[in-house]
Amino acid sequence: MIQREEIPSLIFWGPPGSGKTTLTYIIARKLEANFERISPAKSGVGKVREVINKAKYLLQEKNKITILFIDEIHRFNKAQQDVLLPWVEKGTITLIGATTENPSFELISPLLSRVRVYRLKPLEPEHIKKIIDRALQVDEEIKDIDVQIEDDAIERLILASSGDARIALDVLEFAIKSLEGEKKKINRDLIEKVLQRQIFYDKSGEKHYNIISAFIKSIRGSDPDAALYWMVRMLEGGEDPKFIARRMIILASEDIGNADPEALRLAVAAKDGVDFVGMPEAGIILAQAATYLASAPKSNASYKGYSEAREAASKAPPYPVPLHLRNAPTELMRKMGYGVDYKYPHEYNRHFIKENYLPEELKGKRFYKPTEEGFEKEIKKRLDSLWKKDKDST
Repeated sequence: MIQREEIPSLIFWGPPGSGKTTLTYIIARKLEANFERISPAKSGVGKVREVINKAKYLLQEKNKITILFIDEIHRFNKAQQDVLLPWVEKGTITLIGATTENPSFELISPLLSRVRVYRLKPLEPEHIKKIIDRALQVDEEIKDIDVQIEDDAIERLILASSGDARIALDVLEFAIKSLEGEKKKINRDLIEKVLQRQIFYDKSGEKHYNIISAFIKSIRGSDPDAALYWMVRMLEGGEDPKFIARRMIILASEDIGNADPEALRLAVAAKDGVDFVGMPEAGIILAQAATYLASAPKSNASYKGYSEAREAASKAPPYPVPLHLRNAPTELMRKMGYGVDYKYPHEYNRHFIKENYLPEELKGKRFYKPTEEGFEKEIKKRLDSLWKKDKDST
């Protein structure tokens, strides 16, 4: 498309440092287009209209196209995106948006349907090495210093960059500035000193959701090793440990439930411990909780029962409470039948008596279906022995 000089409106979606802005400049230079750049943090609807008016004039009077580049387009609100719609559709502007966020969630559907989305991947190690080599060869300031960089330093720099070319170049620049003495040599130790954080993690972007998803799925899948790895990635990246603790509390009920009732208690205790101790020691507490939950027997029976009960309650009419289950604090209520024929379970053998506790319309309906896992096996055995076939087996 660039070679044919036929560029539609585009969205470049990819992680930081993957080349979204660079690719946009390449397109603009190839097309010799009027290039306008807008930052959502600094520009509002007024600036967008100003660019559109200029684009209309250049297209009509000089037959010159305008490329409107919006960096971090996911920060444009709905009103700002609506302003772009007709002019993108007419071709008055060629929109190129760059975003680190999933466009499916961040762009309005009408705009998304009028652009092509390209997913840019993180740069591979060989790409980062090429960029580092090129910087050492062509950058005028670096050439004047005559810097030498050892192979293991390059390897560490590549690893630290996590596919982000800007990180690699920034760390290289700081390393060069910190050189002392006549011998300008960069080794691995110097790179380690320059790095402020060894593990990169976006607390608000898609990577945040991907990693917490991997963490939860690792615990659900009974893999404590993977759970620890993803948890460390989050903590070293600056994630709030309370966020991790909250997610484990939810998981303890959703994915373990009554297969191991101790799981929920431990998860809540971990939250309290994290709150009391703080980082970095809170990581030890989270590690204990994560490995316990990952190793525990799993059951989502209580979660499924809750979901089915919600569905039944929302789709059915609000059935009245059967009279025998109602309290009768007044004489009038007793005369109306409230509480009549209620059987007090503690007066019967095994402290149990078969009774219908649901609305008549749902009599025999079963929501909670315990599994054979862990302690839930004992729960299932007890309930089966009490109710036998009185409850619906489906």
